[in-house]
Amino acid sequence: MTAFAYIWLAVAIVMGIVEGATYALVSAWFAGGAVAAFIAALLGAGFPVQLLVFVAVSAVLLACLRPLAKRRARVRPARTNADRILGMVGIVTEPIDNVAATGAVKVSGVEWSARSRDGSPIAAGTQVQILAIHGVKVEVQPAAAPAAE
Repeated sequence: MTAFAYIWLAVAIVMGIVEGATYALVSAWFAGGAVAAFIAALLGAGFPVQLLVFVAVSAVLLACLRPLAKRRARVRPARTNADRILGMVGIVTEPIDNVAATGAVKVSGVEWSARSRDGSPIAAGTQVQILAIHGVKVEVQPAAAPAAE
């Protein structure tokens, strides 16, 4: 093996270690290019050809793997199961007043800070429907009265 073959092998190993440590597909294409250049060195190609092979293979791998890396790196919001209360009916435990920034609703055994959707006050004991969640607060409106039979 030539000295360049050892260099390309070392580059491939280092890039593989970097890739393994980051899990972000930041150096996989360079590791692939280094392996291709290593093979070219083993076949007796000169350094300019090895360098060209390294650059070409790295570019092709980058073009092919970058879209995959972007899809995998896309941040997805953490699911908290809090959204399961949307649409449910709760009971106002503390009068809701958006101006005074007060109000609480109990739904599924959990008490939430609450605000009314239209800004109108809602009295304690009123049944309300959960419309949205904003951080630790729920947005509510009075629940529709059941239809008379």
